[in-house]
Amino acid sequence: MMLHAATPSNALAAGTAPLRPTFLARRSAADPAAATQALIADTLQRLRESGLPLHRRLVHAGDTVYRCGEAFKALHVLHSGFFKMVTITADGREQVVGLHFKGDWLGFDGIASGAYTCDAVALDVGEVWSVYYEALLTLSANKPGVTGMLHAAMSRQMARERESILSLCTLSADARVADFLRQWVEALDRRGLRTDRITLCLTRAEIGNFLGMTLESVSRALSRLVREGVINFAEKGRRHVRIADSQALGAYIARSLTPEPAALQ
Repeated sequence: MMLHAATPSNALAAGTAPLRPTFLARRSAADPAAATQALIADTLQRLRESGLPLHRRLVHAGDTVYRCGEAFKALHVLHSGFFKMVTITADGREQVVGLHFKGDWLGFDGIASGAYTCDAVALDVGEVWSVYYEALLTLSANKPGVTGMLHAAMSRQMARERESILSLCTLSADARVADFLRQWVEALDRRGLRTDRITLCLTRAEIGNFLGMTLESVSRALSRLVREGVINFAEKGRRHVRIADSQALGAYIARSLTPEPAALQ
C-alpha cells in the first residue's frame, strides 16, 4: 500500500510527558459536542507531536484509502470529510458496513488478519492522516497515553457498531431511516458542524444496503418522514435534507417503539 504526500511532524523532546486532557475536555463532561471536539483536537495534536512521520492525503469523492485484501500496514485518522466502508459479500454484492466522520480511525479491521477486510471510500472532499501501525506500537511502549488513545478509539467504534446492529434488530423500516438520519445529525453536531441541513452523500440504494432495506423502502420511509413534518427536502434532487428539529427524529423513533393500543371489543 502506498502512503501519499509525506509530511514529517515535529519530534517530541525526550522524556516529554503524555498530553494532559485539555481545559475544554475537563469542562465538557456534560457537553458531548464539546467533549468530542476536544477529543479530536487532542488526538490530532498527539499525532502531530508524536515524532512519527505523518502522511497526509487530500481525497475526493470516490477515492479509496485502502482496499479489501490489501496488506495492513497503517492506521488512518480522518482530519475532515466522510467515508463509507464497503465489503463484498459471498455472492459478489457490495455491502456498506460502516460510516466514518472527522476524528474517526480507519483500518482497525486489518490488525487481526494482516489485511484490510473492506474498502475505505471517500464520500466527499476530505483529508486523511496515515501513520504506520508498527511505529505506533513502538511509540506506545514509551508513551502509554498513545495506547490508551487507540483503545478508546476502538471502544467507541465497537459501541457505535453495536448501536447500529440494535437499530437493525429492533426498529421498523421507517424508524431505521429516521435513526440513520439521527445518528448522522448527532455525529455532525458533536463535531460542531451544521445540522439543520445535511447532504446525503449516500444514494438511496446505499442507504438501503446499509440498513438492510430496498431502495424503494428507503424512498417510502423518507416520504413518510416528510409527511410527518420530521424532515424536508431542500431541492428536487432530494439529496439535501432540512431537519428543523433534530429531536423530532428521536420522538418519531420513540413513537415507533410504542405498541398500538388494543382495539376495543
